[in-house]
Amino acid sequence: MANVTLRGHIIVSDADLDVVKVALITHIDLTRQEEGCITFEVTQDSNNANRFDVYEEFTDKESFEKHQERVRNSEWGVTTVNVERFYKITGMD
Repeated sequence: MANVTLRGHIIVSDADLDVVKVALITHIDLTRQEEGCITFEVTQDSNNANRFDVYEEFTDKESFEKHQERVRNSEWGVTTVNVERFYKITGMD
C-alpha cells in the first residue's frame, strides 16, 4: 500500500497570524504522535510571513483520513477556518 503525501502551503491573514502560529505548535505535536504519521512539517516562509509550507506523509489512506477527521474537530480546525489552503495529495488511490 502506498504512502499518502500532502504537499503545498497555507496562507494566513495578518489578523490571524499570531493565533495560528501559537496553535501550530500544538497541532504539529499532536499530528506527529498520530499512528501512521511518517513526516509532518509546517514551516513559515522566510520571504512571506503569511505563507507556511506544508509537507505531510502518512503510511496509508486510513491514517491520513483519521488525521483529517481529527483536524476538523480540533482547536487547529477552528483556529484556521479562514486560512487559505493550497494542497496536492497523492497516494489516495
